[in-house]
Amino acid sequence: MADVSVVVVTWNALPWVEQCLESLRGRDVVVVDNGSTDGTVETVRERFPQVRLIEQENKGMGGGNNAGMRAADGRYFFLLNSDAWVVNDPLVGDALERLVAFADEHPEAAVVGPKLLNTDGTLQRSARGEPTLWRLATEYLAIRKLAPRSGRLNPLYRGDFEHDRVEEVDWLSGSALLVRRQAADAVGLFDEDFFMYGEDTELGWRLLREGKKTRCAEDVYVEHEYGPSVDRSSFFYEYHMARGHFLVSFKTYVHPVEIPFLILTKLTAMALRSLARTLRHRTFAPLKALCCVWFRLKTVELSVKLNESRQTK
Repeated sequence: MADVSVVVVTWNALPWVEQCLESLRGRDVVVVDNGSTDGTVETVRERFPQVRLIEQENKGMGGGNNAGMRAADGRYFFLLNSDAWVVNDPLVGDALERLVAFADEHPEAAVVGPKLLNTDGTLQRSARGEPTLWRLATEYLAIRKLAPRSGRLNPLYRGDFEHDRVEEVDWLSGSALLVRRQAADAVGLFDEDFFMYGEDTELGWRLLREGKKTRCAEDVYVEHEYGPSVDRSSFFYEYHMARGHFLVSFKTYVHPVEIPFLILTKLTAMALRSLARTLRHRTFAPLKALCCVWFRLKTVELSVKLNESRQTK
């Protein structure tokens, strides 16, 4: 049995999936494609023939990862987004091997996460706190943006944790997760009621309830191009994000009495964002038009001055 099998779920994943799979050369990799139409499947077949490719209808991230884990052979499953890639540093050794070694040193950990970086090298927070009503409100109402590094005002995204040490957390964002096979066998795979967003939270909740730990490793890095295939201002994004949060709430953390308040908070947040986008468009569109007119007038004025200067000479 291999130490680690990598599972990558794709849906119209070009061009990022190429860098993702390039960083995994020589690994046992299972790619599960959820019905791509942009040439992802053809690219994977042509450029990465050693990868095991599974094609299926779009069952979302959880369903895709489940199909990959069922087909994988490793003691660990490394679940990696198609828009993320492992950062291998020859000076310190293979990143995945070090992540597996870390997990072996912490047998109480069912899930281990690397340190996520944005493509500009800055920290991308992946540690999360239990999504209680207050923590979700700090996200929905943008309270966390008032003090992003505060554990009180940004508790969902662990604002007090800079990913600079080994840390036990409630759960981790599903962009890059090392999952122990024994733990997955014990609590089950992802809940396929979730299409996208929330399936990692629900799995983390089940692991916590079984007394299984989730830990962050501090010196293994993965770069992640955050959400290139989803327009975060679109109804599609808003709908699936809200659906994921509500499903998590109904199934896990939030008390039934709190659910109406959660729904009201989310709807209020969506209405405020919609209003802000409308006002921004109405405020800046005329200003943009005026700037264009002013620029054109200045261009004409400069042209006239240049012509006068040439005639004078």
